[in-house]
Amino acid sequence: MEITAQQVKELRERTGAGMMECKKALSETKGDVEAAIDLLRSRGAAKAAKRAGREAREGSVGSYVHFGGRIGVLIEVNCETDFVARNETFQDLVKQLAMHIAASNPLAVSAEEIPAEVVDRERAVFQKQLEEEGKPQSLRERIVEGKLKKFYQENTLLEQPFVRDPDMTVGQLVQQAAAKTGENIVVRRFVRYVVGE
Repeated sequence: MEITAQQVKELRERTGAGMMECKKALSETKGDVEAAIDLLRSRGAAKAAKRAGREAREGSVGSYVHFGGRIGVLIEVNCETDFVARNETFQDLVKQLAMHIAASNPLAVSAEEIPAEVVDRERAVFQKQLEEEGKPQSLRERIVEGKLKKFYQENTLLEQPFVRDPDMTVGQLVQQAAAKTGENIVVRRFVRYVVGE
């Protein structure tokens, strides 16, 4: 069966995959676009991990305003090409992330970005709690590390459970989008505004 340029174009628009990848997937599925999408998605998940080190300089700044203008979010999400930056999957991800930030109020994108003084303050509070509870000194450090891990899960964007599907983290949502688009996707930064704060 001959694969037309229109079929390749349609598949590329729907998946964000490269032209040759689309043509090959269509050839393997004998022109079945839906089967080609599934094939590209299955291959994309495996490739996403390999792409993590590639530089992401393109992307989009998204915004979201919630609660009648009381909460606003600006977020920058990067990808490798402007083609993917304009892709519906990527744009939907940016919107979903902005909505999540409005609802969940994370402190930072990842644990590494939380200021050291905030971590030190939390560590001191946890240690004081354990001291007052009379926990043995030998166990305190392990317990504090466990409490810090939970603190990171609750307060860093990529480790938080996604508000629309708590069975997955925001980081997993980003990886799914990376697998779909075929590019490395990086959440660069965000700002959350609240009226009166």
